[in-house]
Amino acid sequence: MKEYGVTPMAWGPLAEGKHGIFTHSVLTAIGDKYGKSAAQIAMKWNVQRGVVIIPKSTHIERIVQNIDIWDFELDADEMAEISRLDLGKSGIVDHSDPEFIRMIHSIKVHE
Repeated sequence: MKEYGVTPMAWGPLAEGKHGIFTHSVLTAIGDKYGKSAAQIAMKWNVQRGVVIIPKSTHIERIVQNIDIWDFELDADEMAEISRLDLGKSGIVDHSDPEFIRMIHSIKVHE
């Protein structure tokens, strides 16, 4: 992506709450160190990797919390520890599903 000047975007940086992301022991332990939630740690990990995040919530306290990730930095060991949690695939959509690919391909951004 860098070669082509493309910035990755996580439109679901909290995996829609799947996989125990809000209570995961690695994320909560790191969060305790910084006084942050597991969700904030997950979002900070993405931001530090150069990923644009678009977190969603309908709860004002979570919206405020989602933006409160700019007053700390994860160290290299923490970044590596979180990286080891990677599932190796999307936890939201199956990018190898032909129907999903057809649907994405059918979207026109402009004429």
